Amino acid sequence: MSDEIEAAGDSGSSDTIPVQAGALKKGAHVVIKGFPCKIVDYSTSKTGKHGHAKANITGIDIFTGKKYEDISPTSHNMLQPIVSRRDFQLIDIDDEGFITVMDDKTNETRSDLRIETDKEDVHKKLKEEFDEGKDLAVTVLSAMKIEKVVTYKMIT
Repeated sequence: MSDEIEAAGDSGSSDTIPVQAGALKKGAHVVIKGFPCKIVDYSTSKTGKHGHAKANITGIDIFTGKKYEDISPTSHNMLQPIVSRRDFQLIDIDDEGFITVMDDKTNETRSDLRIETDKEDVHKKLKEEFDEGKDLAVTVLSAMKIEKVVTYKMIT
């Protein structure tokens, strides 16, 4: 038997946590139909003669903006995505739309994020301002193994 420990690809943490449907609130995040969504409308209906109280949840996909709806008994568990928001300094944008960014805290760079200048207005404006020579920081939203540049700001 070896004393060496194999390095794993991730820490083993989950992308989601269970949360009771009755405990959700407007503005919270929840997985609806497999997509991470921000709750924009939440209401409960009273129990029927032989049923449970139901939670009616409407959410907007945090990456695409599509609207999803779900109905779940308030006593049942739903999945809540672990959403993180990080700022990076923009270093470069290549011809294929991949961006090189640097984490200000760790000084590590990465080039695996892509912007879609033909589909997203924010990405189009980001490219225009970068081409003008402005120093920019991008905000990357990540949840359920998906990452997307959601906004940017000038570095002063």
